[in-house]
Amino acid sequence: MPICPNCEAEYNEGVTVCPDCDVELIDKQEFESHMVDPEDWETAYTCSENYEAEMLKANLEGAGIETMIVSKKDRNFPTVGDLSFIRLMVRKEDLEEAQQIIQDINSNKNETGEDL
Repeated sequence: MPICPNCEAEYNEGVTVCPDCDVELIDKQEFESHMVDPEDWETAYTCSENYEAEMLKANLEGAGIETMIVSKKDRNFPTVGDLSFIRLMVRKEDLEEAQQIIQDINSNKNETGEDL
């Protein structure tokens, strides 16, 4: 059964393009093979500000490390505790390298006295 990789709507056999997104449909098995498996990812860093997570994400992706930001934070309602943390996730095999890059960035920040 074909599925839209953009909106995830499923269609009957014979339909080749999503009428809503105008994107070519793919086979459902192919779509599911590209889904993110939480078991493959680890938290490389946690922070409380979106800008910090985005900056680190850009640096890690520049180094060729696939990165994902996971946040429960709602910009409309300030939160405290675990809900205020933003997690920077990387694949397990990239965790050590990612943490080293983040440590280097934070060390450089501390030496110069500048904020991220």
